Amino acid sequence: MADQAVFSDLAMEYMPALYTAALRMTRNPADAEDLVQETYLKAYRAFAGFELGTNLKAWLYRILTNTYINTYRAKKRRPEIADVEDVEDLYLYRRLSADRSPGLGRSAEDEALDRFTDTDVKSAIESLPDAFRIAVLLADVEGFSYKEIAEITDVPIGTVMSRIHRGRKALQKALLERGSTRGLVGASDEAR
Repeated sequence: MADQAVFSDLAMEYMPALYTAALRMTRNPADAEDLVQETYLKAYRAFAGFELGTNLKAWLYRILTNTYINTYRAKKRRPEIADVEDVEDLYLYRRLSADRSPGLGRSAEDEALDRFTDTDVKSAIESLPDAFRIAVLLADVEGFSYKEIAEITDVPIGTVMSRIHRGRKALQKALLERGSTRGLVGASDEAR
């Protein structure tokens, strides 16, 4: 049983990461701030039942995700406002350092992502249905394991795996379509 007096010492370090995740979910800075505030309020109230030594970060993300699903997605309180300046880097894969020779040891994902802007990737991620978007963000951006995502989203691990797979496929398709309409990918790229 955890003591609420230690809550701020343990939980506050996750606030920037939770805000970033909330911003990706709500797509609106004001809603993201509200979501994080509500998450911390709920977490503080329930902290007495938190078992010290378990994964606090996953517990907080579960509260954040459930709060978003139960409140913000249903309400859609405000029109969506997307400002690239407010969103951190959304790349799903890390690019190799710039000091390496071009093309040397680079993966196909790195080569493809070089053709897209942050806005392209952000728009493609935002076009995913909520269930897929949340699963992909938790896995590829936040780095949670399938088991942790299953606990956070309260769905079976098989469902998590399916959502991540389908979300990645939909993301790939959205990026291909974006690249095709903007002339970023050629016919040989589309055949892959």
